Amino acid sequence: MRHAILRFYGELNDFLPASLRQRTICRGFDALPSVKDLIESCGIPHTEIDLVLINGGAVDFAHAVADGDRVAVYPHFRTLGLPSGTGLLPEPQSTARFVLDVHLGRLAGYLRLAGFDAAYRNDCADEDLAAVSRNEDRILLTRDRELLKRSIVSRGYFVRETIPRRQLAEVIRRFDLARAMAPLTRCARCNEVLAPAAKEAVADHLPAHVRSTRSVFLRCPGCGRVYWDGTHVDQIRRFLRLTLEEPPPA
Repeated sequence: MRHAILRFYGELNDFLPASLRQRTICRGFDALPSVKDLIESCGIPHTEIDLVLINGGAVDFAHAVADGDRVAVYPHFRTLGLPSGTGLLPEPQSTARFVLDVHLGRLAGYLRLAGFDAAYRNDCADEDLAAVSRNEDRILLTRDRELLKRSIVSRGYFVRETIPRRQLAEVIRRFDLARAMAPLTRCARCNEVLAPAAKEAVADHLPAHVRSTRSVFLRCPGCGRVYWDGTHVDQIRRFLRLTLEEPPPA
C-alpha cells in the first residue's frame, strides 16, 4: 500500500483524536487521492485549511498525492500573510455574511443583535445550506464537519464552542469582526436591516407607556416588528461588550 506522511499544525489538531495531535501521521492509500480527499479522510474539513505543502512546495486541493509524499497542513494565518496565490482560503469578504445550520439558532440571533447578516432557518437541509453558502457567498457556520467537506462550500467554519455566548465571541475573533459590529441595526427575528419609523405609523403596535415616553422607533421591513430604546437595549449592549471581553480558550 502507498502511504503519505502528514503533519497538521495549530488548531487543525482540534479535529484529530488526542493520540494523534501534534504528531506526524502515516496515512495509507491505494489509488492516488487528491490532497483534499486525503486530508478530509483524517477528519479535517478543507474550509479550515489555508496552506498545504507537499515536499516543501505549495499545492492546491486538487493536487494528487504520490507514494512517500510529506504533507504539511496549516490553518488560517491570523498574523502572517501568504504570498499571492499560495493561500487556499478565499479572500476575506468586505462585509461578513453568514448562514448557520439548524443547531446554531441562538448564535444566529446573537450575530443579528451585533449587526451581522446571519441567514438561518430551523428546517434547512444540509444540501440547501451548502447551496446558500455558495450561491449567496456566505460563510457557513456549523458544528458538523461533514457538511463543511462538501466541495461546493468554499467559505465555512467549524464552531468549536458549545455555549452560544462563547460561540459569538469565537466567531468575532476568527473573522476579526469587533470593529464591524453595528448593534441593534438588524431584526433579531428575520435578519432584515431596520428602518426608521414615524411614531404615528407604529402607534398601534406600542404599549401605552412606550407611546407616552418614547419618540424614536425602528421597524423591520420584513416582519413589521417595532423596536425602541428601552432598558433591554442597555442589557444587550452590555452583553455584547462582555462578549468582546470573553477570553479565548487556552
